[in-house]
Amino acid sequence: MSALDLINPTSGLYRKREPVFPRVVKGRFRQLKWAVMLLCLAVYYITPWIRWDRGAYAPDQAVLVDLANRRFFMFDIEIWPQEFYYVAGLLIMAGIGLFLVTSAVGRAWCGYACPQTVWTDLFQHVERWIDGDRNAQLKLNNAPWSAAKLGRRLTKWSIWLVIAMATGGAWIFYFADAPTLAGQFLSGDAPFVAYSTVGVLTATTFIFGGFMREQVCIYMCPWPRIQTAMLDEKSLIVTYRDWRGEPRTQGVKKAAAAGEKVGDCIDCNACVSVCPTGVDIRQGPQLGCINCALCIDACDEVMGKLNRPRGLIDYLNLDDEKHERAGGAARPILKTLLRPRTLIYFAIWASIGLAMLFTLGERARLTIDSAQDRNPVVVTMSDGQVRNGWTIKLRNMESRPRSVELTMAGLPQGRMWTDAMDRKDAARSVRLNLAADATTRLHLYVAAPAGPAGETPFALVARPLDAPLNNASGTNDGREAARDIKFIRQ
Repeated sequence: MSALDLINPTSGLYRKREPVFPRVVKGRFRQLKWAVMLLCLAVYYITPWIRWDRGAYAPDQAVLVDLANRRFFMFDIEIWPQEFYYVAGLLIMAGIGLFLVTSAVGRAWCGYACPQTVWTDLFQHVERWIDGDRNAQLKLNNAPWSAAKLGRRLTKWSIWLVIAMATGGAWIFYFADAPTLAGQFLSGDAPFVAYSTVGVLTATTFIFGGFMREQVCIYMCPWPRIQTAMLDEKSLIVTYRDWRGEPRTQGVKKAAAAGEKVGDCIDCNACVSVCPTGVDIRQGPQLGCINCALCIDACDEVMGKLNRPRGLIDYLNLDDEKHERAGGAARPILKTLLRPRTLIYFAIWASIGLAMLFTLGERARLTIDSAQDRNPVVVTMSDGQVRNGWTIKLRNMESRPRSVELTMAGLPQGRMWTDAMDRKDAARSVRLNLAADATTRLHLYVAAPAGPAGETPFALVARPLDAPLNNASGTNDGREAARDIKFIRQ
């Protein structure tokens, strides 16, 4: 668009979208995309329905984000709100993993595992099933509206809508018991937030996967702009070997007979016709290229038919490109992948994962917190003793009831009792029953003889009285919990 076009009020600022109808292709990268797509869809749709026995006091859904009770369950692992650093650790691992993949093989995440890519690929397969392959789709798109065209469109859109509704429906099952919520949803008894969430996700999946497709990757997604900071001269990206393919010639035999110099590219546009974003990889690295490598499969198929070496379009980095352009031999990909930058990313990623696994195995499942009364802090009793009070929170992070003994360590002349006890029953220790997977709150009083003003430190120790569990998660090792507090005299 020229400067005059921008000044001319009759011209638009944006070019009208040209629909992209990628042709079906066979090859190793297409098979990889099939495998990744089926794996991602299976994990997403099936995971909420997997059952996991945690005993009578915990939900039996393998993966559950229980917002109502502020819990996150993943098989044998249970995360409480105060353990949110585990979720933060997973997010950090995801970010570093994305940096690792990008620095090694470019936008492989975008090309294979991104949700936009997965659902767009699924929608495109449905479109081919209804409308046919690329040429049939182009013909139908350019044909005038008729009963046959309308029927195909309604059939395709209906299947897209069913997939989109299943996508939104699967998402809400991660936040509640899947069978129960499914029954409530179908009977109209589910919460409003469930219906609204399904509605929003259905609309976004239907629109983004069915109609916007490559526009999301090119214009809406920020990662194509960010990923350039992750790439370097050794990062593998899908590249056209122009020193081998140029000059392009469609009439290869005729040009060769005439003594003209010809390249391996016959300008068949097979690489363009299979691209899901419609880019021409022969023009060099572009924002629209998601590194799905389908153009490699298409070009290799053509090269095979022409009895020419495969790899005219291939994964290649900048260093190897310069090396081959100068006449050098192709270098092994493994040497490109195993280099300091990727190894450092992997070491950081693995270290965070191992640290999280270690802390998961070592974390205590019984904790104690305290908050001292402030109004008043000190109470002088009728017998001359001084009393302090605390609000105690005993957190039982196991999926079974537990019995504990709360004992004073220090303050030798002190005695304690709870708000459910009489002061005459005050003692150095108190036995308590804790509910399963819950926080027990109680008010605790401690009395001691009067003395000089000041603070006397002591500790409250919660000792489990039940036998440790020897389960796979290692969540109960029988360890006690302690809390240092101060007894104040004024």
